[in-house]
This record gives sequence, structure tokens and C-alpha cells, in this order.
Amino acid sequence: MFRSRRTRSSRVPTLSQALNVVFQATVLGVILAVVYRYCWLDNVDVYKCGAVLNQGRWLSSPRGARHERQFQTWQPPGCMIHNYKAKDIRTCLRSKRMLFIGDSTIRQVFWATAKKLDREGAEEAMVKADQHGDLEFKGDGVDVQFVWDPFLNTSRLHQELIAYRDHPTSSIGRHQNITDSAAVILAGAGLWYARLVPLAHLRQFKHAMDSIVPFMYPPPTAREESSKLNGTAVSAKGGANNLFLIAPVQQPVYEILSPSRAETITADKVNSMNDYLQQLSAYHGADVAWSYSLMTHKRKAAYEESGLHVVESVAAKKADILLNIRCNDEFARSGTYPYDRTCCSSYGRPGWVQWTGLMGGLFLLPGLTLAGISLRRDKTRLPPPPVIRALLVLALAVCYCFYADRTQLFNKIHKHYSRRVFMRLISLVAALGFVSIRRSAPSSTPRAGPQSFKPASDQPFLSRYQTDEWKGWMQFIILIYHYCGASKILWIYQLIRLLVASYLFMTGFGHTVFFFSKGDYSLRRVASVLVRLNLLSCILPYMMRTPYLLYYFAPLVSFWFLVIYFTMKIGHGRNGSLPFLVSKIVVSAIIVTSVTKVPGLLEAIFLVLRYTCRIHWDVTEWRFRVFLDMFIVYIGMLSALLYIKVSAAASSTQPHQRHAAIDRFFSKLTHEYSAYIRTVLIVAALIVILGFWALVSRSPDKYDYNWWQPYISCLPILSFIILRNSHRHLRNFHSSIFAWLGRCSLETFTLQFHIWLAADTKGLLSMGVIFGGRGVGKWEETALLTIIFLWISWCVARATDVLTKWIVDGEFKESPEGLAETERKKSNELPRVKSQVFRGQEYSGFEPANGYNVHHDGRDIFHHWKERFLSRWNDDLRFRLGVLLGIMWIANLVRTPLFT
Repeated sequence: MFRSRRTRSSRVPTLSQALNVVFQATVLGVILAVVYRYCWLDNVDVYKCGAVLNQGRWLSSPRGARHERQFQTWQPPGCMIHNYKAKDIRTCLRSKRMLFIGDSTIRQVFWATAKKLDREGAEEAMVKADQHGDLEFKGDGVDVQFVWDPFLNTSRLHQELIAYRDHPTSSIGRHQNITDSAAVILAGAGLWYARLVPLAHLRQFKHAMDSIVPFMYPPPTAREESSKLNGTAVSAKGGANNLFLIAPVQQPVYEILSPSRAETITADKVNSMNDYLQQLSAYHGADVAWSYSLMTHKRKAAYEESGLHVVESVAAKKADILLNIRCNDEFARSGTYPYDRTCCSSYGRPGWVQWTGLMGGLFLLPGLTLAGISLRRDKTRLPPPPVIRALLVLALAVCYCFYADRTQLFNKIHKHYSRRVFMRLISLVAALGFVSIRRSAPSSTPRAGPQSFKPASDQPFLSRYQTDEWKGWMQFIILIYHYCGASKILWIYQLIRLLVASYLFMTGFGHTVFFFSKGDYSLRRVASVLVRLNLLSCILPYMMRTPYLLYYFAPLVSFWFLVIYFTMKIGHGRNGSLPFLVSKIVVSAIIVTSVTKVPGLLEAIFLVLRYTCRIHWDVTEWRFRVFLDMFIVYIGMLSALLYIKVSAAASSTQPHQRHAAIDRFFSKLTHEYSAYIRTVLIVAALIVILGFWALVSRSPDKYDYNWWQPYISCLPILSFIILRNSHRHLRNFHSSIFAWLGRCSLETFTLQFHIWLAADTKGLLSMGVIFGGRGVGKWEETALLTIIFLWISWCVARATDVLTKWIVDGEFKESPEGLAETERKKSNELPRVKSQVFRGQEYSGFEPANGYNVHHDGRDIFHHWKERFLSRWNDDLRFRLGVLLGIMWIANLVRTPLFT
């Protein structure tokens, strides 16, 4: 029996190492694949300008959907287009002109752009507009103009072409005058040639195009001042190149055209004109927006009843194509968050903080890792090898985040909600959880809290297995929710809000049990929790140029931990009194609610942070996050007190004399009415869950539900806990795969923003190397990226544990095997130099073990300060925390503020 167990344990490290090798090879293979695609397949269109101009498809919509819902998301290959609003257009094109020249199909794009600036004003102007005349609309400092020119042969067009040729670049922030080129020019025609020039339509159309195309290229002097960005140019002098595009001739729905139009506008005529545009595009470099044709190809629903003009949502996407090509790179270079404009965008250059992180993660730490392996620890001042390896793992994960979500190395695609996909993924996860159900191992040590009265083979209430499993299946659902983009589906949104509240309930419950039973209110305990929670989410904002509050779970749990800590610490000598402790919780709830809801208090706190630390946090977002789950943490604290009292009463026959009445009450409940109370609670829990969903299903929208959430979220959570612990078989079994994910749920929640999702959660990450028909390859890539994402999250979780212990304890405590190996090495080494710094003696130089004196010189001074720093680092937790906070403060001061 003993030999069998030893053989099994010896195989575990081998299997773990083999899996690590497989996962490392998978990551390396994925990186090589995307580098190949980036350097060879996409080398002529790295920034996806050509992709957004020439390709794309509509993401499928639910059957029976209305027209405006069918055409909401346009997906170019490998990038995401941004839905431009008035504020975005104003930021990019203030004091500039957008010019549309052509027939009624171009006029539709003009009105779509005007509606983006001011919908009500544009709709009023449409009523008064001359159908066959020039139009102008001004909104928020942007001048949008339309020139009626269905044959593209007017003098106004010629003037604009000359202006574009002579002034192809707009200086940022400078007002345009009449001689300047428009920032955006879209020209298109052809249908009037087909209708009114039946015999010579193609010849005259060619003549019009031949007179336009030569003006699309700036003179050599202008080309030297700008660098071409595959469809739009970025000036080396700080300006953005103006954009001039030709729209293809719009294909109508011929079978529903009016008789007069159907007689003259034929497929042969339209196709011949578009064929000539393809020749100009292929052989003369004319920039033609072929994606416009793809938007309506074989889609009758994309057209109005006339069969000639498109529906409003399609016209709006045509306008977005123009704006994304013209403006995306300006937003990227200005560091605008979120980075969800990935088409025709260069992301900007990394700052010095990012370069430092990349150099450290890709070169310095790997070098230190090799040095830590090859050099004897006692002859160096390097951290222990486990710490160096943990630093390397964390740094490589952060670098992977950067290259995945801040470069064009990986593709980014839009999310699209599909009920079928959502339910299939949930079913898959449920099946995995079911087949991984295992009996929980009996606990060898009691839970942090009163001694349990349950048998040794029975798990306690909310055991570690159970809470890990709870976190795990909730995290799976949250990941699927984010991946599918299901935030607009009300019932799913309500479920996710309950899952976040459940995390916070466990925060209140677990920390209250710990503080009550252990009484440990030391700085070490606070530092352990806060460093473990925030290490990753504090590093990512510097590398990814994101706000700390983007990773809202870590700051939210940190905030509530501090609330619990101060609530339990103040007057902790009287925590044995239940009335006193409940009173403290009530007072804490009143104070936190007041600070959160009273206008001006949070604003003042955030203003101080802004001017002292250059921390730019969104006070509105923070107030929303805190108040959404305002009372569930306190419900968790009260539940912890109830658990403590019931457990104490069940394990003791003598009530405490100071609180005899309360103890007798709980003792009577647990000994005389436990079976009856259990039955009542189970029935009540079932009724509450059904009643809760019946109630929330009446909410008309998420804003109404958000108002109710702080007050009613505790009902289904408490009901679930009662049912989960209602029978010993339910307590003593758990899903191992859910528990595994629960142990790294913090890392999966944080890292999903950049290495599973993309564009700061606005899109999805894609390799773009598995080709096939429509939709083929997406799920293969998703499976591959999911495996990598989960493995990296697990590695980062273990690395964060090691680094937290190192930061909090100063010296990393090695395993017994590691200590034995260290002692063996020590016996073969020369005596170490001892430092007397901070050991009760005054520093008097280095003292070699053999007694020889060392002269003081510049080198000794350097060693003195190095030893002084390292000694304080090893001995003083406050010093270590101060150094880390100081580094963050300096980094905030010297970098460009991006988080406004």
C-alpha cells in the first residue's frame, strides 16, 4: 500500500511537467502562427485599412428581426470598426469639412453622417431640403456638405479636386478656409448614366472617372511629408491626411424597381461601370469603397421599398467606414481609451513605461532567471529562484497582454450575441462540471472559525471546496457572458449581477469569520490581502494604458475588504458582544452609503487623488459599481456572525455568562429545532428563488433592475446557500473543474480583458490563421485561445501567490526539499559577509568571516547602501510597501495621463 502511494505521487510532478511543456509549446505555436500572418499574409495591409475599404460581412442576426436590427454590426476581416457618435466626429473633424458629391445614393450617406451629429436637426433639415440641389449641415463645429452632381462633371467637383491635390493634409486644430481640401471626400455616381444615357453610358462614365482618378494622388512633395497607411496617410508633421474615396455604383434590387427605372437601369449597365472601377482600382490604385457593394450584395432587406436606396442602418455603416478610415489613427495616437478602433489604426508608439516593461519581461527577467539557476544564491543578492520565476511568469503574461491587445499582431473581431451559441456554451460547461464531480477530501484542520460540530467526514458550512466551486461556475458563466456580448439581454444581465453580488457576499462572510476567530488585524494581514488582489490589476494599467477601474472586481473587493477590516477592528475588544458587533455593522453601512450617495464627497476624494497622484478615476462609474451591491457585503457579515453563533452553540453545552440569553437562544435552536428549521429553510429557499425570478422578470429594462439590485440580491444568494448545504451529500461533493477555475478566478477575470477578449472587452481576440468558409475556423481558434488563456491565468495565480508571500514576508520561504538543498550548498561555500545594519548595532563596515579588514572607498559606500536597502527590504514590511507605492507614484507623475 505504501509503495503504491509513493509511486503515484512520484508520477504527479511528471504529468504536471508534461502538461506545462504541452501548453508552452501551444503558446509558442500560436505566437509563431500570428507572427507569420502579420509579417507575410498581412504585410501589405498591416493596419487593416485595405480590409475595411474592400471587404467585410454582416454578422448574422436573429430570424425575423426587423431591418434596422439586421444591419447593426459590420465585420471587416481582422479588425473592428467603431460606431462614431457626435462627440467622436467633433473631436476628429472640428472646424473641418466633410464633402459628399454625387447622386441620391451618396446623399443618403450625407444624411446618415448629419444624423450622427444631430439627429433631430438633420431630420428637420431633410423635410425642407431640395431633392436635386446642394445641401449643407453644420453640427458641433463640423461642416457636412453635399453637392448634387449625378454625372460627376461639375465645376464645383473640379475645384474640390484641385484643393485636395494641393492640400492633401489637414493640420490638426487649424480652421479650414475655402481653399483647403475637405477632410473627407466621397464621390459616387453611375445610376443616372444608366438611366439617361442609354447608348453611351459606359463611355461617358469612363470619361468622368478618368478625369477624377489623377487627382487622388498628392504631388511628390506632399507624399514625402506623409507616410501611407494603406488607405489613409498619417503626416510626419502631426497632421492627418485627408481622405478621398470613390463609391461603387450601387446595385439595386431590380425586381422591385419601378417600371420606368427597371427599363433603363439594368444589371449589364451597372456591372460594366463597376467593372471599369475595378480596373482603375487594380491597375491605377484608385481607392474605391468596395465594402459598400458587399453591404447590399444579395440582401433584399438592406433596401427601401424603392429597391434603389438602402435602409438607414446600412447608410449609417457606410458613413462609419469613412470615419473609421479617416479618424481611427488620430484617436489611437492620442491614447484614447478604450482601444476599440482597431481598423486603420497603428495603436501609437509605446511609452517609456511600456518599453521598460517589455524590456524587463522579455530580456532582463529571463536573464535573471538563468543567472539564478547558474549562480550560487549565497554569492549574489538576487531574489530566490522561485521568486525570479514568478516575476518572469507575471512579466511574460503582461507582455503577452500587450502584444495581443495593443498591437496588430492578433486580429480583433466584433462580438455578436446568439442565444443558440450562449446556451450551447452553458450546456458544455455544465456537462464538464457534472462529469468532474468528486467527493471532497475530509478536512484535516478545522475551518477558520469555531469548531464544527459535524463529523470529521462531513464538510463544514461553505467549505473551501464549496466556495471554490461556487467561484468557478460563476466565473465560467461570466466568461461566456462577456464572450457572447450578452449584456443587452435583460435576464442574462440580471443573472450576472447576482453572480457579482455572490462574490461580494463571500468577501463579507469569509473576512468576518477570519477577523472574529483569529483577531489578526495586523498590517501583514491587510498587505497580504490587498497585494494578492491588486498585483496584476495594478501592473496592467501601466502596460495597457487603461484605467485601474476597468478591472473593477479587484478595486471593488479591495474597497469592501477595507470596510470590513475597519468595521471589525474598531472596538475589536468588544467583538464578543453580538449587539455591539451588529451595531458597528449598521453604523458602517450608514457611513459608506452616505459617502457613496451624497454628491460631492467622492468627487472631493477623487480630486485629491488626481492632483496628488495623477490618478484619474471615473467617479460616476465607481459610484455605480459600489452602490449596485451596497448591502450584500453587510449581509455576508451578518451571515458570518449567525454561522459563528450557531456553530458555537452547537459545540458547547455551557452558555457564556455575559451573553447567556443569546447563547441559550442559539443553543435551543440548534439542539431542539434544527430539523424543523432545516425543513422550513429549504421550503422557503425554493419559494424565494421562484418568487424572485417572477419579480425581476417584470423589470422593463436594466436601469429599473439596477435600482432594485442592492435591496433584493441577497434573497436568491441566501436561498442558494441554504439549498447547497441542505444535505450532507450536497456538502461533501463538488465539481473539481469548477473548483480549479475558482482558485484562479481573479486572474481569469482580469486577464480575459486582453488575452481572450480584445479591445478592452469590446471585441474578441482572433488569430486569423485558420482559413475556410464563412464561420469556419472561428471555433477552432476560440478553443485554442481559451486553453492558452486558462493556462496563463493558472500560472499567473500561482506566481502571484509566490510574489505576495515575498513582498509581505520579505524572504520567500522555500519548501523543505529546497531548504535541504540550500544547506547542502552552504556547506561547500566560503563564509558569507555579514551585515550589521538594522540588527541592533551601528554599521562599521563589512566583516569577512576570516577577520580581515576592508578599507572604506567608493565601492564600500555603494555596498553599504545596497546592504542597507536590502536589509530594510527583508526586515521591514512598511518599507517594502512604501517602495512599491513610491514606484507607482513616480510612474503616475512622469507618464501622460490617459485615464480622464
